[in-house]
Amino acid sequence: MTSIGTGYDLYASQFSPDGRVFQIEYADKAVENSGTAIGIRGKDGVVFAVEKIVTSKLYEKGANRRIFNIDTHVGMATSGVIADSRQIADIASDEAASYRSDYGSPIPLPYLQQRVATYMHAYTLYSSIRPFGSAIMLGSWTKEDGPEMYCMGPNGVGYGYWGYAAGKAKSAAKTELEKLKMADMSCAELIKEASRIIYMVHDEVKDKMFELELSWVGEFTNGVHQRVPESVHSEAERFAKAALEEDSDSDDEDMS
Repeated sequence: MTSIGTGYDLYASQFSPDGRVFQIEYADKAVENSGTAIGIRGKDGVVFAVEKIVTSKLYEKGANRRIFNIDTHVGMATSGVIADSRQIADIASDEAASYRSDYGSPIPLPYLQQRVATYMHAYTLYSSIRPFGSAIMLGSWTKEDGPEMYCMGPNGVGYGYWGYAAGKAKSAAKTELEKLKMADMSCAELIKEASRIIYMVHDEVKDKMFELELSWVGEFTNGVHQRVPESVHSEAERFAKAALEEDSDSDDEDMS
């Protein structure tokens, strides 16, 4: 066998001698080859920002979105294979609709996360299927529980987070997220910071064109997940570009 897994990467159900599942690692690589996605939980809600790489000028603007509405109060951002992400979004929507039909109330995010994580994990157990090549972030806000955010990768393991990054520049984005005092910041502030981070980690050499997708859910939206208004989106982009130019000027001064 000439592959990296030396024969142990043929099935998702197969362990290598040192306990690795190469199919899951390959799925992680698929996520790392995608645009960067960020989720941040603040004091009054959750914001999502996604760098959607545009590979052709002929694409229609707004197509193949990477932020989804799962239920009225739940949003999902994703990085990785877009077809896989849509499948997960459909499953999450079905789970939310089923819960609402059975119990007459919106699905709690921890329960939805467990159901979706179980579904994703099931695709790592059988040799006839492959893991999903997507990392997802689920965010919501309710009067009872406030803001909540859960994230999970292709292995189906989910955790609650204050800030999360996935995609090709996740390491740089995570470093920037760790500098923020998220618990003390409002979504109005965080949406600007999320935009700044996306613009900062964007690779202009390899990926010249991209669209910035932004959404939020919080007390100020009455618990409804929605895209940010166009005025807020434009202001966030102006803030991000200004911060990027300021950093560039500072670097030039340091070099001189």
